[in-house]
Amino acid sequence: MSPAPEHPSGAKEPRAKTIPPVRFDGIQPRKGEATRERILAIAEASVLAKGFGATSIDEVIAEAGLTKSGFFYHFRDKNELAREMLRRYVASDEAVFDAAFNRGRDLADDPLQAFLIGLKLLADVMHDLPSGHPGCLVASVCYQERLFDREVCEINRQAVERWNSRFLGYLQDIAATTPPREPVDLEDLAHMLSGVLEGGIILGKVLGKPDELERQILTFRLLVRALFSRA
Repeated sequence: MSPAPEHPSGAKEPRAKTIPPVRFDGIQPRKGEATRERILAIAEASVLAKGFGATSIDEVIAEAGLTKSGFFYHFRDKNELAREMLRRYVASDEAVFDAAFNRGRDLADDPLQAFLIGLKLLADVMHDLPSGHPGCLVASVCYQERLFDREVCEINRQAVERWNSRFLGYLQDIAATTPPREPVDLEDLAHMLSGVLEGGIILGKVLGKPDELERQILTFRLLVRALFSRA
């Protein structure tokens, strides 16, 4: 078992845990909900492995053990499946961000220290994935946008905008109490973190290095600490 991450002050922090996309708070999902979730999970794994165009409804149906009528009860067509799959994926990402950065705020009152803790916890989540990050649906939609309808592309754009806005808010809180040591556009820095998260996934897959995303997050953390450190 890996050691617990260190708080910047030297104290130990608990490891962050990945939050599942859907939680029922102890209540078992109804059969229809469980079937819908299984379809989405199967479709997501297929799209991440070989792309949206190469993922067929027939293979999803076969793996889910459904009839065609059973599939179309839940999703009208492939684009509706794509929309709900992307919404599910984005909600899962948001839950992971909430868990990491809210925990950072729980552990430190100082915005810089809270953000540094959140980044460390986020890196730990990526480290805990058994074979590295499986891929990113946001990137898949971007690279294959002609295969998706406008609503899917708009959901994708709004998700990235929310990430950027979230990270910008954290950085603005830091700058309000600890101005950066060098002139830097906080919006560009926020966008850089989004780029690190997407780029780290791609580098890891291309280079065959499961720990690449974790390492990129930790390098960004060093940059933030150097930019805003009071020392």
